[in-house]
Amino acid sequence: MSTSEFHILLQFFKVLADETRLKLLGLLAIREQSVEELAAQLQLKTPTISHHLARLKETGLVRMRAEGNTHLYWLDSDTLHAMSKGLLSSEKMASLVDDVADNAWEQKVLKDFFDGLRLKEIPASRKKRSVVLKWFATQFEYGVLYTEKQVNEIIQRHHEDASSIRRELIGEKLMQRENGSYWRI
Repeated sequence: MSTSEFHILLQFFKVLADETRLKLLGLLAIREQSVEELAAQLQLKTPTISHHLARLKETGLVRMRAEGNTHLYWLDSDTLHAMSKGLLSSEKMASLVDDVADNAWEQKVLKDFFDGLRLKEIPASRKKRSVVLKWFATQFEYGVLYTEKQVNEIIQRHHEDASSIRRELIGEKLMQRENGSYWRI
């Protein structure tokens, strides 16, 4: 989600995070109404209603037309529909936390399976093992060729079973092996 889309979504939720504004939208979804009508129905003063309507107009959810000295307001269902279809789609909502959620979970997995820099045990869960293997891969530099002995030494700094970790790194396609040389992919 782009920064501008994020700010629009944030503004949308801030505006709707008010009981009076939600009730106003409900009343305006039924029919077009004036400030005075809305104030009477919600038992609030007209300046209060005008303030809330102005906030709703900022988001484009409410439209207004003048009829003489009276201003009539209605819910713009097209804007509501466009907002729900565009910014409130599952994909857009999920993109809000792409980095946050994954990184936090991965950090928890690493914390659970490592005691300092030593791996306590190789996770049985494939997904958790993948996180641990990605961490092991970061111990190797890109563009550097390693001998099997060097790979084993680096792995053994963190876990005694170097051969299992080495095979898993290759199986996960985090490292590659050819003619006795290993390198990070």
